[in-house]
Amino acid sequence: MKHLTMLVTSDGRWVLEDSAEFLAALGDPDPDYDAALFAVKNLGFVRFQLFADSLIEIELHPHNVELAALLAVQQQIISNKAKLFRVKFFDSSWKSEIFSSAEHAVSRLSELCAPKFAPTPKEQFLVEPRHFGTLFESEENPLRLMAQKWRASFGHFDPTVISFAIKHGLLSRLMIAGVTPGKSEPIFRFIGDGHANWLDSEYRFRAIGDKLENFPDKDYGIWLSQYYKNVARTGEPRYDYVSAAIQRRPETVATQLRYERLLLPWKTQSDEILVTLSSTHIDADADLESLSEPSTSEVVSFGSRKSAKSA
Repeated sequence: MKHLTMLVTSDGRWVLEDSAEFLAALGDPDPDYDAALFAVKNLGFVRFQLFADSLIEIELHPHNVELAALLAVQQQIISNKAKLFRVKFFDSSWKSEIFSSAEHAVSRLSELCAPKFAPTPKEQFLVEPRHFGTLFESEENPLRLMAQKWRASFGHFDPTVISFAIKHGLLSRLMIAGVTPGKSEPIFRFIGDGHANWLDSEYRFRAIGDKLENFPDKDYGIWLSQYYKNVARTGEPRYDYVSAAIQRRPETVATQLRYERLLLPWKTQSDEILVTLSSTHIDADADLESLSEPSTSEVVSFGSRKSAKSA
């Protein structure tokens, strides 16, 4: 039986158990104790084990897990072909739960870690991870075109990406942020005018070169930047359904948005990784029809647990 064990550090990096990278993250070069268990219980690490490509076991202390680590594990679960998922978590004692679908395992992890990331009551940001491969099964989905361009370009960004987006009518709903290793926050490089329904034109102009966390709605900006950083760090695409209540300006009524998004990491000639966000609006009827398919799952919620149909 093939068996792979890795750990995710609190900042979302994958390391092998007992490797030099793990010991460096642990801060102890010669531990005389169960270092992996200590890191999971006290430092916010998450242990990820794959058994014969059929069972994934996740071990964590939910109250200590940071968002970057949670996202890294959820992304790996969604992209894996395992059939069973065991979530082992510490809550005064070790407890274990088994799931037969990746979506339910991901939702349970978010539920367990939700107190750590709970937004304020008036700000709800809900995410339902989708399988990236399903984009290529729908010829009518405009996001499929950007996914195909990313694959055909082997993830390398050049001027033809913008030309492609213009040709296929995708530029207006495009956002681009730059993430440079060693710098903490993503920087806006481009914001399409199709986001005018929730971003003022003045902000779209002055935001270029500014940090994502400086959104008019700072809670949303900080939350969104975590996804950009995770995609840049892992080099893996991310495809989600999102429901968010966003303020155009502080102290104003939030705009409720429901959209489908595709985050893609692109290499450049410099150290900077460009992450593109392509999105399409989801209307209520299409949303309910999609979520009633066999892949139905609970929405991954950072704040509250809701069923997919109630999002």
